[in-house]
Amino acid sequence: MLTVQIVLFDGFDLLDAIAPYEVFSAAAMHADNALSVEIVTAEGPRHVTSGINGLKIEASGSLNPAAPGIILVPGASGDVEGDGPDSVPAILGRAMNTQLTGMIEHALRQKDIIVATVCGGSLVLAMGGLLEGRPAVTNHLGMDLLGATGAIPVPARVVDDDNLVTGGGVTSGLDVALYLVERELGPRIAHAVEQLFEYERRGTVWRETGVAPDRLITRRSDESNNAADTVVTNGGVLDNQIVQASLFNGDWDTTIATPVGKLQVKLSISTSEGRIRGTATQDDETVEWINPVLQNNKLAWSLRITKPMRLNLKFEVSVVGDRMTGIAKAGILPASKLSGNRIS
Repeated sequence: MLTVQIVLFDGFDLLDAIAPYEVFSAAAMHADNALSVEIVTAEGPRHVTSGINGLKIEASGSLNPAAPGIILVPGASGDVEGDGPDSVPAILGRAMNTQLTGMIEHALRQKDIIVATVCGGSLVLAMGGLLEGRPAVTNHLGMDLLGATGAIPVPARVVDDDNLVTGGGVTSGLDVALYLVERELGPRIAHAVEQLFEYERRGTVWRETGVAPDRLITRRSDESNNAADTVVTNGGVLDNQIVQASLFNGDWDTTIATPVGKLQVKLSISTSEGRIRGTATQDDETVEWINPVLQNNKLAWSLRITKPMRLNLKFEVSVVGDRMTGIAKAGILPASKLSGNRIS
């Protein structure tokens, strides 16, 4: 018997979870109970509060990350703007910081388990560092954030990467579940469910097989044509730019206020032979900056962080004397404020 576990967390989106639940339940009816469906949580049986008007759903069991079958993780429902505790990024961040991340990591290592996600469910996994280098999709509002975690965003309705199947926006839960029914039980059962629901699965399921399409190479619109505006890491910098860059030199104690807490980070910046170099130290981990540039008197760079979640952050800061201020940004996450002081 094929086991389907739909994992809930506080703030989950109702349709993300209930639409697949109904599809799998209907498939069980048509397939003479060849599969079973259970609503679970990482913590065990409990009432789970959804993000839609606080509606509570009872989860009857504990997630078993070793049970063969399908594990489905929904997304969240909440404020799409701002950085309050009821915002979608904050809800997803709280879910990521539970036992769920470790349990899904275990499940992804099993050969007989498919992990599926709907909407922001893929972001829960991605922010926990589980999707790095893997093609996936999420709600269109979260695709930049998905890419910032190291996953490979694919703008498809459903993306099949072997033991990982991800769906896009909220209603894609129907398509994910119908596709998995077809993949595991066959097209006749999936077709019977489609007829029952009067719904036909939408879109082509993306898989990394077959002939790859040609890609047009276009110049990024944000690339500057004025070399005098930018200090780049490969040298060739004008004297006045070196002077501007040197204003950032030194060690800095900084605080980054993120939607999921404050990060204490030490920055070390130096300018030598027209090159800007920087490192960021958080606890006992030191990471080199990626592509530091000076433009319009602001220093910008990218940085790979692992705490409190795995993200590629884009920084932009300015200094006045020994005071640094700026922002750190990743996808749809609200820009986090950075502030700090030079210590040397």
